[in-house]
Amino acid sequence: MADAATQNSNNEQKYKQYHPYQQFDVPIQNLYNLPTSPEYLFHEEALNSRRSWGENLQYYTGSGYLTGAVLGAIKGSVEGLRQAEPSDTLKLRINRVLNSGGQVGRRFGNSLGILGLIFAGMESGLIYLRDSDDLLNTVAAGLGTGAIYRAAGGLRSAAIAGAIGGVTAAAAVAGKQAVKRYVPI
Repeated sequence: MADAATQNSNNEQKYKQYHPYQQFDVPIQNLYNLPTSPEYLFHEEALNSRRSWGENLQYYTGSGYLTGAVLGAIKGSVEGLRQAEPSDTLKLRINRVLNSGGQVGRRFGNSLGILGLIFAGMESGLIYLRDSDDLLNTVAAGLGTGAIYRAAGGLRSAAIAGAIGGVTAAAAVAGKQAVKRYVPI
């Protein structure tokens, strides 16, 4: 134990920590004091507190595709494991799981990506038309997204899907507000 303490003190004497700003008389804490608020090139950008329609489009489409792909891959992998037969070799089982996971993941990812694309377009259009960003735009966009997505299935199917989309959008906004209020981030 005393030998380790002697070793550490020898290393400290042998090596000196490098400090690139020691020739300048500036405390290290002031060097990296970065602003916490976002910086904008134009004053008009600072007044706009929401994402643009292009950013919304990328965000909702990308996050929808990624979420759908992950959930679909998990579901497909479980289906592939269940379909495995006792006489299958390990290589064949792995192939079955990967094929099933990839196929279902791709299908779910595409479906949720399209839902995100339609939702982002409708929400951005409503924000532009109404010139306000509030709960009504989000709920109406969710309702319209569900109705458009299931429109080929008939009027009843579109109405049910629209109601589900509106309720889901309202729940997402309520959840976001609850997280903002109750979770200290």
